[in-house]
Amino acid sequence: MKIAEFGQLQMTRTNAAHTGATKFENGAENGVAKTSKSFQSYLLEAMDSMNQEQVNVSKLSEQMITDPDSLDIHDVTIAMSKARMSLNLAQSVIDRLVTGWNEISTTR
Repeated sequence: MKIAEFGQLQMTRTNAAHTGATKFENGAENGVAKTSKSFQSYLLEAMDSMNQEQVNVSKLSEQMITDPDSLDIHDVTIAMSKARMSLNLAQSVIDRLVTGWNEISTTR
């Protein structure tokens, strides 16, 4: 698909998603997708994801102890870093939510 000329310059879009003609799911209007998820469901999904990272690290650590030749130490280290980062992010989000709630409740 070619874009209208700008003087002597003519651009060609290579990705169909860049043309703006793609359809959004969930009944999108004007390029904005409608979602039916609540804030609570997003938080619960994030917590489940964080918990899965922690469980994964636990399994890898157990496997490293019982059968050290089956996996690389770097995989365990990377998994631990991911789990630590997701836990720190969750803690930051929770702290911000509590701080925001306290500000709202004291303002009234």
